Amino acid sequence: MFAALLDWLNAGLTHASLWSIALYLLVITQITIMTTTLYLHRSAAHRGVDFHPVVAHFFRFWAWLTTAMVTKEWVAVHRKHHAKCETAEDPHSPRFAGINQVLWRGVELYQDARLDKDMLDKYGKGSPDDWIERHVYTAHPNWGPSLMLFISIALFGVLGVAIWALQMVWIPFWAAGVVNGLGHWWGYRNFDTQDTATNLTPWAFWIGGEELHNNHHAFPSSSKFALRKFELDIGWVAIRGFELLGLAKVLRVAPKLDVRPNIAVPDTETMRAMMAHRWQVATDYFSTVLKPQLRQDARDMPRRLRNALRSEGRWLDATRREKMRGWLADRPRLLTLMEYRQRLLAIYELKSAEVDTKLDALRAWCAEAEASGNAALAQFSMRLKGYALVPTRG
Repeated sequence: MFAALLDWLNAGLTHASLWSIALYLLVITQITIMTTTLYLHRSAAHRGVDFHPVVAHFFRFWAWLTTAMVTKEWVAVHRKHHAKCETAEDPHSPRFAGINQVLWRGVELYQDARLDKDMLDKYGKGSPDDWIERHVYTAHPNWGPSLMLFISIALFGVLGVAIWALQMVWIPFWAAGVVNGLGHWWGYRNFDTQDTATNLTPWAFWIGGEELHNNHHAFPSSSKFALRKFELDIGWVAIRGFELLGLAKVLRVAPKLDVRPNIAVPDTETMRAMMAHRWQVATDYFSTVLKPQLRQDARDMPRRLRNALRSEGRWLDATRREKMRGWLADRPRLLTLMEYRQRLLAIYELKSAEVDTKLDALRAWCAEAEASGNAALAQFSMRLKGYALVPTRG
């Protein structure tokens, strides 16, 4: 009896090899990653995809079992992140909390944020509210990890404690730390969004596609994160697999942008495409209009200031921002192009709900741009007028 107990403590019920344990750990952590990105993020928070009720409930159960995360809390914290991104109210902005705090202690920021009941009521609407959610998943979130600890010890003996511990830190580190931290600090950007979101890598498979964070901030409701030909979103691959099995329905993906030739005056199709591709407009403007002028007028401008022009110096400290303004004041052609950019992006912020109001402002902007005498600006305007949407399912 005692020998059997020692044998169980040493190897558990499975007597698994180290390679088998490593494979087990990889599989269960990837299921947890997929639960987070597919269900909590793309489905529950952004309504980009609907899953079959059986699949959706499995994800809810797995989140409870392996992370103790409550759907409504996760959804509310994430939606507030988008609504208040890069402000003092952002639940996990490295610009305010510091990169080390978000990267290494991001789970603490999440735990603090989820205690805000007003936030849960405002941003958590539409989350599951059935009997099991109220009486088990929300009422007793810690039961899940406790059950998982028992399962791990039963399967692998004492070593199961270490396996369980790795499971428990997986999401806090990769999701709360790496994505929320490094995903707003380091990487490449396809779109000049108003935040600092970056793509960590174009081959997004280790953490379910969440590596393509800049793409997600440009098109938050899209269930597909890969938006360039060279990018891979493993989460989207999984969604397509579920869809082929009849277990998922894709609701939204980012529409493709078409450019119609020879459009004399912006029309409603132009306006629709501009509204959907706001950050593509900002990115194209910098690449095709501002960048050529920078080569001419600001070759000696510090690289950091040159890059800061993409966001009009929003993320510079006060001293560097004033220095940037001084550089622009000495370069009137560059300053004029920056003002055109500000006026173009201001069209999005017009309060009137009437499309005609924004369309009139866009037509006036295009006419003035084409009469400016700046070839790059005029060419950008002529291309902008031809914008149109091509709905796509990826």
